[in-house]
Formats: sequence, C-alpha cells, structure tokens
Amino acid sequence: MKAKEGVINLLNKILTADLTAINQYFVHAKMCENWGYERLHHHIRKRAFDEMKDAEELIEHILYLEGVPNMQRLGTVHVGETVPEQFKADLKAEQEMLAILSEGVNHCTKVGDFTTRHMLEDMVKDVDEHIDWIETQQELIKQVGLENYLSEQIRKEE
Repeated sequence: MKAKEGVINLLNKILTADLTAINQYFVHAKMCENWGYERLHHHIRKRAFDEMKDAEELIEHILYLEGVPNMQRLGTVHVGETVPEQFKADLKAEQEMLAILSEGVNHCTKVGDFTTRHMLEDMVKDVDEHIDWIETQQELIKQVGLENYLSEQIRKEE
C-alpha cells in the first residue's frame, strides 16, 4: 500500500525519537541497576523494551506503506547522572514524543490515513501514561525526600 503524502517522513521522525528513547532508557535502567535501585531498574528497563516494540511496529508500518525505515538517525541521548536528572531528561523526551505524535495524528487526519492515525493515537496513550508515571515519581521525591524515595527503590517488585 502506497503511503499518503508526508506519512513516511513523519513515521521516520517518530522512529528517530523512539530509537533515541530506547538508548536513553536503557542506559538509565543500567545505571539504576548499578546503583542498586532494583525497582527503578525494572520499571525503566521495561519502558526501553516497550519503546523497542513501538519501533518494531513503526518499522513494519513504514515497510507496509512501501517506505524505507531510517535507522541511521538518532537524536541526542540525555543521560542523567542522578535519578532526579534521569526523570527530568525522560520527561522531556516523552513530552517531545507527545508533540511529534500529536503532529502525526493531525497530519494523518488531514491526508485521510486513518490506520496510521489509529496506531499513533495508541502510542499517545502510552506516552501519556509514562508522563504521568514520571510526574508522580517527581512529586513523591518532593513529598518524601530523595533519600526516602530511593530507599524504597532498592527492593525488588513483589
């Protein structure tokens, strides 16, 4: 199926953001593991794998639309040196992804590509959930203090 005008470029832009996020989340997860924060390691690593699934879906959809996935492009990976810095960097990445996805939903509506629009709308829901999770963690740190928050991250998930 041939893609509508601008859809392949848009999907490749989203793919670039996903590939960048995969790397950022993966390094943050490994850092948390190294620091002994098992709960954070588990959650952030899962997010990296969720981004990989999104990237796989994007690649498959680009190929379905007879396009070529651009795997060479990668944005800047922002590595936080502390957990709060990681949350700040990840929140920024998610907010940027939300903007790109919203642009994509609007473009797909204009050109009449409702299959791609639906796929992007599903991704928007996932990004919204992750933004909410990060903001909740940041609020917890404010309320209970960084040391108390981090002490709870040492335990593995039940």
